[in-house]
Amino acid sequence: MIMSKKTKTRHQATEKDSVYFLKLVIYILAGTLWIKFQDPMVILGLTLNGLPLGLLLGVLFASHDHFQMDRKIEYAVLLIVTILSYFLPAGIVL
Repeated sequence: MIMSKKTKTRHQATEKDSVYFLKLVIYILAGTLWIKFQDPMVILGLTLNGLPLGLLLGVLFASHDHFQMDRKIEYAVLLIVTILSYFLPAGIVL
């Protein structure tokens, strides 16, 4: 009689492509969220035209993301979109 070994298998949750795409879209939208100032602020000799609020929120969300998406990809998407949207007319003007 052959005894079969019980193997421990981990149930690995897989993410659907639509969920992956939705998360990318959320990070892109978060990266475009800026609070821009009508008159630039000068703090310690540094001129601030705006604050990247979406970048801060996106990094906070990405650091607590328990899903399957790689954080390096999340950070790269956030950073690239934030830099691009700085030069585009996107954001909330105060």
